[in-house]
Amino acid sequence: MTVRGKVLEHHALVVRDGRILDLLPAAAATERYSCTVVVHRPAHLLMPGMVNADTHAATSLYRGSSYREWGARNAQLEQGVGGREFARDGMLAAIAEMLRGGVTCFADRGYFPHEAARAAVEQGMRIVIGIPVTEAPDCLTESLNVRDEYRGHPLISTVFAPHGAVSLSDAAFARLAALADELDAGIVIDVHESAAEIADSMARHGARPLERLWNLGLVTPALRAIHMVHATAPDIELAQRCGIAVSFCPQSSLKSGFGLPAVGAFAASGIRLSVGSGGGAADQTQDIWGEMKLLALLAQAAGGGAHSAWDSLAIATCGGAAALGLDNDVGTLEAGKWADVCCVDLGGPATQPLGDPVKQLVFCGGRDGVTDVWVAGRPLVSNGEMTRLDWPDVAARAGAWALRMNTGESPR
Repeated sequence: MTVRGKVLEHHALVVRDGRILDLLPAAAATERYSCTVVVHRPAHLLMPGMVNADTHAATSLYRGSSYREWGARNAQLEQGVGGREFARDGMLAAIAEMLRGGVTCFADRGYFPHEAARAAVEQGMRIVIGIPVTEAPDCLTESLNVRDEYRGHPLISTVFAPHGAVSLSDAAFARLAALADELDAGIVIDVHESAAEIADSMARHGARPLERLWNLGLVTPALRAIHMVHATAPDIELAQRCGIAVSFCPQSSLKSGFGLPAVGAFAASGIRLSVGSGGGAADQTQDIWGEMKLLALLAQAAGGGAHSAWDSLAIATCGGAAALGLDNDVGTLEAGKWADVCCVDLGGPATQPLGDPVKQLVFCGGRDGVTDVWVAGRPLVSNGEMTRLDWPDVAARAGAWALRMNTGESPR
């Protein structure tokens, strides 16, 4: 993913101490290196791991639940009694799904950032944790404790995550802007997700959400805006001029009835783009393959232009790394970067006969083709089997939560 459109054949990736040491023809690798472990995948495509740029991982437990009063139930399960257990079990279920789908790094926003960090570290996943920001006076203090605890951890990064661009007061946003600037910290926030959000912002603050954030000094390269479904041409121009990153969650936006972003216009602007699964719906998945394909189709429907299958694959891999501020360490297969790698079998019926590997990967491939996943050189999926996560146990715990929600039983 370093040169547009370039696919290397019969090559080998050499890894040492979790980082990529070399990328070279397989024959040359055999002559140059004596390796302790050699993995042969002759009918496969090796690529950087996928990046899920926005998740609410704990809400994966709502899948299979018939309960529909989400607002009250969310508060009870996610914040109230049993909240930490709920967050941990939901995080593990989501991690399992992401690993089997080739995701090596994800960004998460939830009520229990400590649980998210512990689960990710335990499973060897790379995570960017969105630390909640509210009006509560001690909120930023708690956020800084999480940030300090995991500072320097090779798998953990943190950003500030206010819930939305409308809910916080100007004073709270001003404090956040000053702190983020002082700490050189990122900020992630839902922006222009719905027409209702924009109308609310106009009524309360006399400005569209992105304009309001700009007035408060928050529209900088440190900002990553989620959704941007209802962005106008001036919004996109402001985002481009200020260097922010944008994360689309197209399937989540469709399921919520909010519509779809102007992918073609954003792609043409040169803004750092990424894609995420979002969360909160009962039927939400962590499938970045579906998101990637939808982005490619949206770009084509808008006229295509220069946007190709390669560009959609880039958004799901190196683009995600750049949007999350991790592109110095992951996102491409280059010497010195962490070996966050996904291996996909192209020998199956869906991708044969093989003509254009990238186009067929994007439009014909899927998570069922993922055979191997490494994060920092550690095999987390090998030949289709998870090496560290105990899926039967995680599945049983997820099923128990679904039963509690279906019966209305309070978590214990």
